[in-house]
Amino acid sequence: MSKLERLISDLCPDGVEYKKVKDIFTRIKGTPITAGKMKEIENPDGEIRVFAGGKTVINACESDIPNANITRVPAVLVQSRGVIDVVYYDKPFTFKNEMWAYTSSNLVSVKFLYYVLKNNINKFREAASGMGSLPQISLPVTEEFKIPVPPIEVQAEIVKILDNFTELTAELTAELTARQKQYEYYRDLLLTFSDVDNSQNVHVERERERERERERRSRAVRWLTLNDVILSLNTGLNPRQFFRLNTDDAENYYITIREIHGGRIVPSEKTDRINDEALCLCNNRSNLEVGDVLFSGTGTIGETAVITEEPSNWNIKEGVYTIKPDQTRIVPQFLRYLLTSEQMKTAYMKKVAGGTVKSIPMAEMRKLLIPVPSIDEQKRIVLLLSRFDTLCNDLKEGLPAEIEARQRQYEYYRDRLLTFKEAV
Repeated sequence: MSKLERLISDLCPDGVEYKKVKDIFTRIKGTPITAGKMKEIENPDGEIRVFAGGKTVINACESDIPNANITRVPAVLVQSRGVIDVVYYDKPFTFKNEMWAYTSSNLVSVKFLYYVLKNNINKFREAASGMGSLPQISLPVTEEFKIPVPPIEVQAEIVKILDNFTELTAELTAELTARQKQYEYYRDLLLTFSDVDNSQNVHVERERERERERERRSRAVRWLTLNDVILSLNTGLNPRQFFRLNTDDAENYYITIREIHGGRIVPSEKTDRINDEALCLCNNRSNLEVGDVLFSGTGTIGETAVITEEPSNWNIKEGVYTIKPDQTRIVPQFLRYLLTSEQMKTAYMKKVAGGTVKSIPMAEMRKLLIPVPSIDEQKRIVLLLSRFDTLCNDLKEGLPAEIEARQRQYEYYRDRLLTFKEAV
């Protein structure tokens, strides 16, 4: 029997009482402050954290917000508008008065309240649905919400367990961030074939080693236009002129920039659908095949993916380009990595045109100068980068998969730990 089980058995074997949040906690009001004022007082070195709806957060000095209602004790902040969420904070802070916070109770710890509310966040978000383009919940949603009130000793043990889960997930996330930076460093080292600026006398030997590596590879590299090494460059089809989305018979995915993540095509429940007729029309335009490289040329520019399986039940939106490499000259995955490197991003972002919605004209994309080493060298680079890529981005094998598994485990145990039999 675990310590928590013993505590429950000893202290509340017959269940616990449930009480409304408003009957247990002191509610704290926010500070009247506009978005313009927040921009005016923002100071990275300020000691006061200022929260606003939609997870906008700034630091400010107390002297710049003299009338602020500053909270100096641990509290749970309810973000009631935009991104509906709850936040636990234990340093001095304030918040826009469209939000509210809870603190001070002899019956329930503030951290325990945070975990209970976080465990029920989807209920609060459902309560905000249908209230306009910007979701918002009203005060009674949390005021009237009933939470379990186990003995303080039980609460403390639950908080300890959930804090440990949170810490483990944070450590994995930090490791992933470090690995991603490492991956980006080696990607740019392997895919940069021009001279570097060594004017700074920092890590001289390391820079010399990098320069020798670039020189070795630069002797064998040719600079060609993208058009020289591809068979075609096309884009998807716009539904407004040719077909409708999400008809009753639509079973195929209509892929946009939202579905391209970490070099992979990842449809979701929110992905638009097209029927077989529309799919055929789209493919007449894009001509998708295994080995093609997808590139987002409009809006969020530079997301890439390689088609690795026959695209039998999906096609792409206008603005997602499909680049068909001449595989006798360039390896598809090498081209994909090349287009994600800082050197190439700098080059193609200079070709961006347009007003509110930016894009790279396909004619300009064809003119992009790219380094093309031998096929063997391309394969060597792909092999090295794919190992990092799997670790940093693979949703089945890498760190993201482990983080997702930990998160699911955490949510499962959080729900179990915070579910109590109600005392009669």
